[in-house]
Amino acid sequence: MYPLRVSHRLLTTLFFSQSLFSAAQISIITLHSIAAGILGGSDAAAGLPTTMVTFAHSIMAYVMGVVMGRFGRRMGLCLAYGLGLAGALLGFVAVLKGIFWLLLVSSAGMGMARAGSQMSRFVIGEMFPVEKRAQMIGRIVFAGTIGAIFGPALVEPSSQLAQFLGLDIVTVPPLARSPLALALMPSAASAQELTTGPWVIAALLTCVSLLVTFFLLRPEPALVARQYSELPRDVAKSGNAEKLADLLRLPNVQLAILAMVICQTVMSTLMTITPWHMHLTDHSNAQVSLVIAAHVLGMFGLSPLTGYLIDRYGRETMMIVAALILIASTIISPLSAQMPYLLAGLFLLGLGWNFGYVAGSSMLADALSGAQRTRVAGFNDMLVAFCAGLGTLSSGFLFGLGGFLFVSAGGGVLAVLLLGLIRTLSQRQMALRGA
Repeated sequence: MYPLRVSHRLLTTLFFSQSLFSAAQISIITLHSIAAGILGGSDAAAGLPTTMVTFAHSIMAYVMGVVMGRFGRRMGLCLAYGLGLAGALLGFVAVLKGIFWLLLVSSAGMGMARAGSQMSRFVIGEMFPVEKRAQMIGRIVFAGTIGAIFGPALVEPSSQLAQFLGLDIVTVPPLARSPLALALMPSAASAQELTTGPWVIAALLTCVSLLVTFFLLRPEPALVARQYSELPRDVAKSGNAEKLADLLRLPNVQLAILAMVICQTVMSTLMTITPWHMHLTDHSNAQVSLVIAAHVLGMFGLSPLTGYLIDRYGRETMMIVAALILIASTIISPLSAQMPYLLAGLFLLGLGWNFGYVAGSSMLADALSGAQRTRVAGFNDMLVAFCAGLGTLSSGFLFGLGGFLFVSAGGGVLAVLLLGLIRTLSQRQMALRGA
């Protein structure tokens, strides 16, 4: 038996490494769509790196679950951070040399890294008793606050450093635009400047995360988690706790997965195209960084509070709150290109994701036995990332068809769909418990 203080110490280690990795990822995300739009030369290209991140995440998520189940949580996380380091270094070369396809390869490395790092919430959840699970998952999600604060804030200083070192590039010719587009946006006819700074910073921070995890995440979290492993009542009723297909038939498992799928898809689609939308409406990199900082603050900043509210008022209730907040975001964000609307809309987008993601993660952890957590969690993250990838893949095309309003409307429809799923699957779960 390990005392509870061991779980808290491991939580602190994971929190620190996740904070650095989050800052690394977000520093790149801030300029990702801008870099892709410039190097790829089109609106559709702007969403492709994030699409690569999400699809690579999807492909690698189940593999990461298997790796963590077989070789331990620590080695799985080390593998993830190693892939993230490789992705950041490739991104540096891609931007420095102006190679679009290499930027996509870099994005794939980042996506594979994210597949492992996001499993941390289940690693934490299994090390604490069920009545504290959402709060502890909320705390590890809160690590993203460090990224929200320092990730975008690192863009300008790192850009200045790269410029001082002669590592900036200027791409010519400018983006290909129609005469009408050039008349509406004269800046589109100008040469476009990029910086390698965020990729340099990301490589350094990810390297530190790798070293901290390898040397300090001891004892192995899976050993600590064994004392809290228990077979959920609904799984026991099913009479077959070993088959993935049987677990996926449980209404609460379905609801947990679908809530995370929809919240992640809505958030990723709108967040991906927002920097490009701001770039085309003549906002500066500093303004883009501020909006992304507000968004990521909404995603992670209130996680301890949302975790408490989820434990206090229930998973389903806070999923409803998540859907309503996402609907509000999709209404506010496209109202105007002015900063107050973008700041408010993107903050709410992050907050709605937080409620849905933490509630869904907690519900899924509650529904799984200790022996199956990593495998089913890996399947969940694979599906979540795949659907989010479809959303980001469509973001550039939707933007080209109908602008930011068109993209936001699609997100609003998905959020309304979530409300209906919560009602239907909650009723099925209640019926199952009464059987």
